[in-house]
Amino acid sequence: MRIEVTEVVRIEEHQTLSLAELADLSRLSEADLLELLECGVIAPTGSAAGRPSFGAECLIAARAACRLKEELELDSHSIAVVLALLERIRRLESQLRARSPSP
Repeated sequence: MRIEVTEVVRIEEHQTLSLAELADLSRLSEADLLELLECGVIAPTGSAAGRPSFGAECLIAARAACRLKEELELDSHSIAVVLALLERIRRLESQLRARSPSP
């Protein structure tokens, strides 16, 4: 039997996170996050005192990246491709739902 523990973190939509906070909440290292930043998986929303700040949507992407890295042992470039494809699938499914008539 496998027991999985899930952690819930409440982040306000307008709240920003530092790189260190994002690393702590996503369970990725700052170096991993910087690689994801280079690959375009996450993007800073601003900069305070020369340090990037990140929005709540970056935490969602970083946690997904962490799961892909741990479970499938993917590198940053592969993670970027997988997350881009998943987002594309979500958009296409949303378009299909909007076009299909309700039963």
